[in-house]
Amino acid sequence: MTDHRLPTLFSLAAADALGAATEFKTPQVIRARYGESVTTYQPGSVFGFAPGEATDDTQMVAATLLGYARGEGLAGVLAALHGWLLAGPPDVGGLTREALRSGQPDGGVRAWQAGGFQSAGNGGLMRIAAVWLAGLEGAALARESALVTALTHADPRCVHASVFFTAFLAALAGGAAYRDAAESGLRVMDGLDARAALLDAGLLGLDTRPAFDAFGKADRSARAEVRARVRRGLEGHITSQSGYVLDTLEAAVAHARADTWQDAVEPAVMGGDDADTVACVVGAVAGARGLTLPEHLLPDLRLGHSWPGWGRAWAATAHFPALLANAQAAVAARA
Repeated sequence: MTDHRLPTLFSLAAADALGAATEFKTPQVIRARYGESVTTYQPGSVFGFAPGEATDDTQMVAATLLGYARGEGLAGVLAALHGWLLAGPPDVGGLTREALRSGQPDGGVRAWQAGGFQSAGNGGLMRIAAVWLAGLEGAALARESALVTALTHADPRCVHASVFFTAFLAALAGGAAYRDAAESGLRVMDGLDARAALLDAGLLGLDTRPAFDAFGKADRSARAEVRARVRRGLEGHITSQSGYVLDTLEAAVAHARADTWQDAVEPAVMGGDDADTVACVVGAVAGARGLTLPEHLLPDLRLGHSWPGWGRAWAATAHFPALLANAQAAVAARA
């Protein structure tokens, strides 16, 4: 069986870098500036990313993989994400910043609690492919996806979306048809007691009892919302490309049904709004499906930030293989 993980890492990064130029722009502005098609990296990022530089989405995927390579499990992932934040990335979401600034495992739960249990952005979904890329499988993949998401985004909509998504990637990489893979991912989501997983891992505790209760109250409806959005995406429906986690998930499922990599990713790029994140999530799905990334996108691919373990000038082609292999080796050693 072909291993789609390394191609998926390149795929999501390239899609992210394409979307960097069109993020926060309207489709009308995008077409006026770049034309009717975007097939190469473009200037114009609002955060100053150069053409070919991927944004915080891929940076956090890389940081998560660097964290796994430490051989410390979730603690290593948290330390690596904290190190990324301390290095001052050009772009970082507000909830992600608030959750990671303490460097504590329950930072995401505390940030969600402090925000009145309303925040459900896509900052967990954008990076969660890293858990599957690192080699986790089955029940361990589902549980770890919930935990890694909750390090920054503890809302049950975010947690369940990520659990679905990594199972979706695994099913696609295993050769399942698109709709079948989605239904498989939803079954995995429904089969995990995510709140218990967060409690067992110490992300929920006595000081965050209100969050424990809020998660429980919203759990069933959150699963239903994820299920509905995935199925709407399977039918091609797109509500928006906003930073709301379920908008991103629905749009990505809809876009990624296409038969070629370009046809999957380009609509996300041309759709503007949170284009880099939607494109990154689409790129992960396209990679897991085995859709071929255009070769001309590889030579200039970089990450738009330096932090411990990664240099901004490093070429993805030179450093992604070792990044992934080291994470996978450490995860296998702990299994």
